[in-house]
Amino acid sequence: MRVARIALIAMAFVAAVHRLLAQPSAPIVETATVDAIIQPVTADFMRSAIARADADKAALIVFTLHTPGGLLDATRDINNAIISARTPVAVFVGPAGYRAASAGFLITIAADVAAMAPGTHIGAAHPVSGYGETIDPVMAKKMASDAAAYARTLATQRRRNVPLVEQAVTESRSYTEQEAIGATPPLIDLIANDVPDLIRKLDGRTVRRFNGETVTLQLASPVLRTIEMTRAERVLSAIAHPQIAYLLLTLGTLGLTIELWSPGAILPGVAGGICLLLAFFALQVLPVSYSGVLLILLGFALLVLEVKVTSHGLLAAGGIASLFFGSLMLIDSPLPEMQIGLRVIVPVTLGLAGILLFLVRLGVRAQRQPAVTGESGMLNTAGEAMTSIAPGGVGRVTAHGEIWTATADEPVHAGDRVIITAVKGLLLTVKRM
Repeated sequence: MRVARIALIAMAFVAAVHRLLAQPSAPIVETATVDAIIQPVTADFMRSAIARADADKAALIVFTLHTPGGLLDATRDINNAIISARTPVAVFVGPAGYRAASAGFLITIAADVAAMAPGTHIGAAHPVSGYGETIDPVMAKKMASDAAAYARTLATQRRRNVPLVEQAVTESRSYTEQEAIGATPPLIDLIANDVPDLIRKLDGRTVRRFNGETVTLQLASPVLRTIEMTRAERVLSAIAHPQIAYLLLTLGTLGLTIELWSPGAILPGVAGGICLLLAFFALQVLPVSYSGVLLILLGFALLVLEVKVTSHGLLAAGGIASLFFGSLMLIDSPLPEMQIGLRVIVPVTLGLAGILLFLVRLGVRAQRQPAVTGESGMLNTAGEAMTSIAPGGVGRVTAHGEIWTATADEPVHAGDRVIITAVKGLLLTVKRM
């Protein structure tokens, strides 16, 4: 009887385990926020987030996107990851009041699910030069044609409105959420207030993947997991901001300038070098005007020359003006998010000019001070005659705590206070004080 009871208990336990295993687990939905310029760091983050969703066998990954745009190469990397992902990818432009412009528009079009929050807009995807130079008309036409063809490919495969997508590239058109959903065919799939609302609306919806396969999303009672940037990714993404890049460029140049003025200080040179390297990294992913960079460097050069050349302040004034106009021209982009505001430029320009002029003043003052060592340091200093010195003769005097042989053109008596007028080797020429 006891053995039978144990067997029955074991069978009941096994059946309970089977029932638990047979129950479907809650679907996993990964979420991530992209609030930055589309550049290599952003691309790495989005690719790693998609790879994590694939590894976790998530039912969906949702990117909340608000960006002014960015680099086309980084955009292609992101879209390639979206296209090849095993997990369906949704791009949600939100929250209300934000936008996904330029590169963000192409990412939205490439997603398995494109959604927008009320009060948002997408578009304005015309390609621009990333280096601020004037583009040859033929080259500009080629760039626009290539970007338009890429956008048409995405829109065709996703069954979105191809003419409107092309106009966003060739004519820089933008669309509100109502215009995007109301087009025939639409540009986006649905409008949602937030990510939870988007997940509720997608539950049970059939999504067509890029390769033509269809997937029915089962998102009831999902387990939400938030993917965030690593600390290193956050730092590198922050550096790529135009204002941070501008500060790093100016501070790095200032540090190297101080190091050149006072070799061996080490700290200004090391800090300046690090700032410049970080600035160069940021400037690689920003639409930078070379004219602005050269004007900033010219401004520093003019302020440094103020210590070498007597210009009565003209070089300093030219340096300040060059710094100011170079700062205005540094970022060549019509987007407000990419601009360096006067609230940053004016304090930085005046602060740098003040620091450099203060250092120039210290350098000029140091040059004008008389020497205190060597033969030059002994001229016009006082001493005392130890013996009498006849005109043209020699005697002994004490100066600088030492006993010297001295000559004089006039009679000097022992105990007289004398002034050193010349030094020739170990012989001093003195006169009575």
